[in-house]
Amino acid sequence: MEQIQRNSNILKKYIPGPAVPIIAQWIYDFNFKLKIKRSRQTRFGDYRPPLPGMNHQITVNHDLNPYAFLLTLVHEIAHLITFERYGNRVKPHGEEWKESFKELMRIMIRIDIWPEDVREGIIAYMRNPGASSCSDDNLMRIFKKYDRPSDEVHLETLPLGAQFEYNERLFTKGPRIRKRYRCKENTGHVYLFSPLADVIPVHTE
Repeated sequence: MEQIQRNSNILKKYIPGPAVPIIAQWIYDFNFKLKIKRSRQTRFGDYRPPLPGMNHQITVNHDLNPYAFLLTLVHEIAHLITFERYGNRVKPHGEEWKESFKELMRIMIRIDIWPEDVREGIIAYMRNPGASSCSDDNLMRIFKKYDRPSDEVHLETLPLGAQFEYNERLFTKGPRIRKRYRCKENTGHVYLFSPLADVIPVHTE
């Protein structure tokens, strides 16, 4: 069908090729609009149920690597399926959503597209998937290896006292307190950062 072909042409830019026909068919079958969005610090993607006379809508950040993009997209399709089955009567990331997500990922994990470390990381994550794949530190570290070339690194890789940029603001890395690093902005304000925050190192002479 023409619509499925159009979907496929778009998806080829973002996900591994063997997954394209399946996802293109799901977009058609589940009748949702996929929007590719600029990078968002707080989320990889989201799902919005349809307004009267409108389609379901799913958004995914444009700059994810193909494996992170595919997992995020399937995560959001699982929200759509859960909404179709239960409406707003269940928790957004409750057992019903987890079962929908697992159903879809059983199909995806059988496709020969995953590097072994990614496949193992996803299988471990899918035992009890969280609200976001970025909440799983192990999976995020694996995904980072397949990101497009960038000046960004994970904050945890920088030494204590290193300066870095985040959202065009300058910070100094401080000590780790429980699960986060205490970092001071050049304004004097202090913020807590995830070890896996993507930052740009500032090299000083």
